[in-house]
Amino acid sequence: MIILKIIGCTLIVLSSSLIGYIYGKSYKERLENLIYLENCIKILETEIMYGANPLPEALENVYKKGNKKVSFIFNRISQALKEHKSGEVLECFLMVSDTMKKNLNFKKEDVEVFTNLGRTIGSSNRKDQEKSFKLILAQIKALQKEARLEKEKNEKMFKNLGFLSGLAIVIILL
Repeated sequence: MIILKIIGCTLIVLSSSLIGYIYGKSYKERLENLIYLENCIKILETEIMYGANPLPEALENVYKKGNKKVSFIFNRISQALKEHKSGEVLECFLMVSDTMKKNLNFKKEDVEVFTNLGRTIGSSNRKDQEKSFKLILAQIKALQKEARLEKEKNEKMFKNLGFLSGLAIVIILL
């Protein structure tokens, strides 16, 4: 009987610790993905401004050169642009917004900054696009700063909270 209690208590503490670890990890992943997104947008800027590539081709090149953890979004946008010959760029950017929230742990503000890129890209001249890229990259830097603060504040807290809540449950059950 004692062995069953020990095994049960261990499972409770391990499972609650795992839940805390998963919640804490989401803050770390958001920061990493924002950094990868910034790099992908810089690659896109280079492809458009200096490579003078058409948008679908530039997006495909971003997919090839960027970190696959985030750059798959650009491939989906490129595929959507090729399928929808109408050229509605914003619509293609909005198609991936749900994927960004679910798979990349992005918040609504993060996705909004990315869709702002879809509003301006391809619909203005080079000077305006260059200004737009600089603005969006500055906004992403601010989001990274915010994500870094949240990570430092919450990641360790959730890990500790998971372990301590499991310990509290075990104490209550005994």
